[in-house]
Amino acid sequence: MLSELLPRKQEDKSMEHYLGKEIPKLGFGLMRLPKNGEEIDVEQTKEMVDLFLEAGFNYFDTSWGYIGSEAAAREALVKRHPRESYLLATKCPAWAAKTKEKAQSMLDKSLERTGAGYFDFYLLHNLGESRSHYFDDYGIWEFLAKKKEEGVIRHLGFSFHDKAEELDKILTAHPEMEFVQLQINYADWEDPHVESGKCYEVARKHGKPVIIMEPVKGGTLAVLPEEAENIFRKADPEQSPSSWAIRYAASLDGVITVLSGMSNTEQMRDNISFMKDFKPLTQKERKVIEEVRKVLESCPTVPCTACGYCMEGCPESVAIYGTFQAVNIFKRYQDLNGAKGKYKWNTEGHGWGKASACIGCGACEAVCPQHISIREELKKAAEILE
Repeated sequence: MLSELLPRKQEDKSMEHYLGKEIPKLGFGLMRLPKNGEEIDVEQTKEMVDLFLEAGFNYFDTSWGYIGSEAAAREALVKRHPRESYLLATKCPAWAAKTKEKAQSMLDKSLERTGAGYFDFYLLHNLGESRSHYFDDYGIWEFLAKKKEEGVIRHLGFSFHDKAEELDKILTAHPEMEFVQLQINYADWEDPHVESGKCYEVARKHGKPVIIMEPVKGGTLAVLPEEAENIFRKADPEQSPSSWAIRYAASLDGVITVLSGMSNTEQMRDNISFMKDFKPLTQKERKVIEEVRKVLESCPTVPCTACGYCMEGCPESVAIYGTFQAVNIFKRYQDLNGAKGKYKWNTEGHGWGKASACIGCGACEAVCPQHISIREELKKAAEILE
């Protein structure tokens, strides 16, 4: 239902004051910068940075873990523009470190790479699932609070990929966090694996403003099935599918900015065209997005609910429901690169086996509440994703 796709406006949030309300609602995500071969195209990045700033935008997002991104930010942004003309955010992925010392050194390394002097926004990177405990084990919360007191960090928050219940626990334990960065887009709003809508509501319950990542679902919502794209084209032939997705995210209450991982000047110009004079979605436009979402949901997919029963007794520890998540990305959006990326993350990224590791014992099918022909679907998945 439309009322579930976008939350009802609160009484009147137009007068609400929150951290970052005055920041323009388009942020430049530096994770998918243009490439020359394997290297970041710094010259094109400079052009994109200049276009972005000239249009009145100022928020840039990178991370210690985005290979080459912090150095590119130094060359394209920090060296060429006054420090007060932009806001720079980066992140600490403590789970990528093997020691407390390594994790705590990430901040200094990011300062060295960017040459920024300080960070306007600094984030504990990618909390959730099995990653959160590293920030506790390595004393990152306390360490960064001290760095904030020293002035190296202006605002402190975290990015998050997990269920709403876990987000609620973290925000309850750490009310000192000033903001949260969440994956929010119209395709994931009600997705039981992502819980975009539920996570957003938890952040709002705790009074935390939100930075939105993946508004175009890693580019997936930029290229839609023809039926879905035709709905957008009929409603407004001048607007790209990406514009609908980004405006959807930016229309939510309590948003600091919406990050777009632009990869070339064409994408930058397109995003600027509809965000320079940003107008929230109208009720009519929300109905258009609801139509598109219904089309996407009607695409034939593996009817997996991610209950996990199948994986408890799997002798090969196959990432069964993680595999089906990836397959469904391909089935619904025809996005093979996105599906393979999700598959790699759900298997190698979490230490689970690939679909091809299935030995056909059938233990999974015996406990599947949805009665999925899991062995057959895993064979199909291996052909698509491996």
